[in-house]
Amino acid sequence: MKLVPLGDKVVLKQLVAEETTKSGIVLPGQAKEKPQQAEVIAVGPGGVVDGKEVTMHVKAGDKVIYSKYAGTEVKLGDEEFIVVKQNDIVAVVED
Repeated sequence: MKLVPLGDKVVLKQLVAEETTKSGIVLPGQAKEKPQQAEVIAVGPGGVVDGKEVTMHVKAGDKVIYSKYAGTEVKLGDEEFIVVKQNDIVAVVED
């Protein structure tokens, strides 16, 4: 199965949370905060959304930072994804 976003939606796969702090302390499962960094898996076509023209600025493979409480979590098989609006993405991470 495959997720195909509509309109201005973007499908993200969350990057793995850090298991140790910078000082080397190992964090238990419940103490780990979910990262707000993710990889773009699929991008909707954009177009006219709510009467406004929307141009998509991200593409599959981009690493992005998104708003903390944004989106809808979706589980497909063993994998978990987050579907967000493009305007919930706050930055693209460039190497």
